[in-house]
Amino acid sequence: MTADQIERVVAHPLRATLPKVQRTSQGDYPAIELVVVEIVTADGVTGFGEGLCRRGAAGYARLIDEALTPRLLGKDAADRRALWKAMRAALSGRPGGQLVEAISAVDIALWDIAGKRSGQPVHKLLGGMGRSEVAAYASSINWLDDATVETEVAAAVKAGFREIKVKLGHPLKDAVARARLVRKLAGDDIALYVDANWAYDVDDAMIVGRALADLGYGFFEEPIAPHDREGYRRLAQHLPIRLAAGESDYVASEALTMLQDRSLGLLQPDVTRSGGITETWRIAELAAAFNTAYAPHVGWSGAICVAASLQLAAAAESFRTFECMVYENPLRDAFTTPVVGEGSQLIEGRLKVPQGPGLGIEIDRDALARFRIA
Repeated sequence: MTADQIERVVAHPLRATLPKVQRTSQGDYPAIELVVVEIVTADGVTGFGEGLCRRGAAGYARLIDEALTPRLLGKDAADRRALWKAMRAALSGRPGGQLVEAISAVDIALWDIAGKRSGQPVHKLLGGMGRSEVAAYASSINWLDDATVETEVAAAVKAGFREIKVKLGHPLKDAVARARLVRKLAGDDIALYVDANWAYDVDDAMIVGRALADLGYGFFEEPIAPHDREGYRRLAQHLPIRLAAGESDYVASEALTMLQDRSLGLLQPDVTRSGGITETWRIAELAAAFNTAYAPHVGWSGAICVAASLQLAAAAESFRTFECMVYENPLRDAFTTPVVGEGSQLIEGRLKVPQGPGLGIEIDRDALARFRIA
């Protein structure tokens, strides 16, 4: 066995209860789950990756163990594209769902290994744009009562954020009133965005979108269901506000559809869903080719997702802004050394990009064991 060959693959399903329940138009989220993949090469180099799995993390771990690991053992860890194709072949049908989210965790770990072998951060391996820090927005102001919103907006402004995202839902009059309230609280100098988590149909999205445009909001994220491609085209034709989406898509071919028809002004793939760094980089490059802004989605993920997303943000040509989550999350706040992507680390509205080799982080193994699902 050569030094680069994959000797061991371990899938760690994790669950953590959040100190504060998060609420969107889709409901309450009292806990998060994800899967962390640990890959060790023959000469002892270890890489870590993360896959998005809102629920059922133990099932993802079993899929990795049974369907993906046999295709990885003994293979050269540097052959990331070949390994991606081999893992994709584990299931037939269109690429997406649980399989691609599981592949994401493996792929990120392989890039972590590549960076550690070369002594370079991943953003340098991708070509780089010379960025050591990136603009960031606070995510997100919850779809809760007005008093909570006032507290959350004040905290984001105090932390130094110059960009803030707000969650909206139903009823429509309450959504518009909330958008007005946040604009009043934040003032005119703060850039504001909205994420509806596809709460609306096209007609309702028209009403909310026009109100947001009048209030000077910068983008309207996932106003309608992600698969309603024709609906996005209609909204783009009639709303004077940038539409954002992409976190619900899996592979580059899905992103290509919405880039070609110009229905999106901001593309937001999630590296832990969109096939890891390999496939997400394809998406970011497509965004640049179509002169469309790119902003990595982070959401309710862990520290590995944050680190990988910062690496992509640093390297992507059309990068616009970074999603900095501002709620307490045990799988992000105390999971790595150094801690990455925290609002407390903000300097003049920007976050530092890890410069160490690979993802630029080390995993706290005590935390890995503590949050592992038995």
